[in-house]
Amino acid sequence: MRANTMKNAPTILIVDDDEGHAILIRENLEAAGLRNPIEHFRDGQEILDFFFARPHSDNKTYLVLLDIRMPKVDGIEVLRRLKSDARLRTLPVIMLTTTDDSREVERCHELGCNVYIQKPVDYDRFAEAIRRLGLFVMLLIVPPVSGH
Repeated sequence: MRANTMKNAPTILIVDDDEGHAILIRENLEAAGLRNPIEHFRDGQEILDFFFARPHSDNKTYLVLLDIRMPKVDGIEVLRRLKSDARLRTLPVIMLTTTDDSREVERCHELGCNVYIQKPVDYDRFAEAIRRLGLFVMLLIVPPVSGH
């Protein structure tokens, strides 16, 4: 039995400017059996607009997969803004990036990321890492985003 039923399954928000990575993430999450709704945002400003430019009074649940290196607003700034907002503080954020700089890893954890995963450069290893992430996501119980 799945812990993450469709009733409470969080919408997966992929925030990555690399279209190929976003497609690979989606396909491998689905290959792992994940049936959650998935949305793709191409830069940090798009995800900030999603959360801050419209009300979220429907108590939906979300899980953010956030890249660091993006145009307009980078992932670290997105993380800082999300985690500094009282209604979004509990929003789970997984940093999913090619960056393995220990200072950035530490900074992301200090800002409140829940998990930091380095994207493997090798295609097969990347695909496998995302499938494993999908299995992990199926077990998550995520708090809803409250309204304004």
